[in-house]
Amino acid sequence: MDLEWIKENAPRAILKYAVPSIIAMILTSSITIVDGLFIGNYIGKEAIAAVNLGLPILYLFLAVGIMFGVGGNAIATRLLGSRKNEESIAVFNQTIFTTIVTLIILSLIFLLILDNIAELFIKDVLVRDFFYKYYFIMLFAYPLMVLNTNFGMFIRSEGRPEVFMLFTVITIAVNVILDYVFIAVTGSGIKGIAYASVISIITGFLFMLIYFKLKSRVFKFSKLSLSKDVLANSVFNGSSELIGQLSMSITMFALNYVILKEVGVSGVAAFTIVGYVSYIFSMIVIGFGQGASPIISYSFGAGEYELSKRVRKITILYVLVFGLATVALLNLLSDGYSSMFVKNITVQDLVGAGIPIYSIAFLFMGFNVITSFYFTSIGAAKESAAISASRGLVILLICIFIFPALWGMTGVWLVAPVTELLTVILSLVFILKDNRLHRI
Repeated sequence: MDLEWIKENAPRAILKYAVPSIIAMILTSSITIVDGLFIGNYIGKEAIAAVNLGLPILYLFLAVGIMFGVGGNAIATRLLGSRKNEESIAVFNQTIFTTIVTLIILSLIFLLILDNIAELFIKDVLVRDFFYKYYFIMLFAYPLMVLNTNFGMFIRSEGRPEVFMLFTVITIAVNVILDYVFIAVTGSGIKGIAYASVISIITGFLFMLIYFKLKSRVFKFSKLSLSKDVLANSVFNGSSELIGQLSMSITMFALNYVILKEVGVSGVAAFTIVGYVSYIFSMIVIGFGQGASPIISYSFGAGEYELSKRVRKITILYVLVFGLATVALLNLLSDGYSSMFVKNITVQDLVGAGIPIYSIAFLFMGFNVITSFYFTSIGAAKESAAISASRGLVILLICIFIFPALWGMTGVWLVAPVTELLTVILSLVFILKDNRLHRI
């Protein structure tokens, strides 16, 4: 990275790294949206609910895998900023190894207990059948899916975000084509959606392997050298992402339980459809964060503290403007949105009522996410973890168990905006503390 160019062109530098990441994240999230469109139009609301009920499993995989990826990548990038290339490559190889081993073990555990989970938590027979068929297949794909995400972090850190974007485009194209073939042509049902995801993920994985074997500028596969200190620091640095994703797993389970109790399967389907918008927005904000993180880590590692803070401020401004535009657009288009996924009037009415309330969260979510990314990038894991725990577990769970009980589905829609607003206060406290600590 050219620090002098970044100093003079910080807004452009952020966009240079962030835009390919954002496009990649949008395309990645579009897999879920396209799957939802095919599921809703060809199978039904029960299948949409079944996929949503299993999302805590996905978030658990992301929690463990991204913890190693974000933590290891932050260490490796800071080492690059300090011109310690060989040590950085060693961290890369250890990060990939620990990700693979841990996620394979996790996948095997879930394959053994998946049937028991379905029997214990899902009472609707049709929903339970869809759940088991879909997730039994997806458990073979999740380790590779998360590994692809971690590969992408290192590709961006060596200054080639457009390469990861290209691999993502290929993966998405394969998934969309196979969705159509397996659902619309062969009528393979929920299994077809899963098969399409598995094949597309494997395709992306193969391209990643070829890149790191033949084309990578910095990070190469080499003889593995395991370090307890690197492992401990990776876990510590990635702890906020672990907490954030693990919290999503716990809260998604709790939220589904509350919605099923208060509203039923239609409520879960409606929340899933609104959740698609939230998912896309989150992925875009994360794209900004992933684009800014290497710059922040490199600047911080080089002792350019003021530059790292400036990058944080500009990135927050970007996501704030994007949040305002998203809220305005959603409220204009909310009436026709739900009909894209289902033809059920009950579900459509629930979605129409929920979007104006739920979308308020987008005004605050970006600030919290970018602030958390910033603290992870500079190695301040405690602050990052506290922000993630606040918005993803502590405040969120309190709101989940209070608001729906008081106001039903309206309470469900209020959970996200109230949680994000309260977390902003904590984020501001940590920013003020950081400003005092690194004042030059």
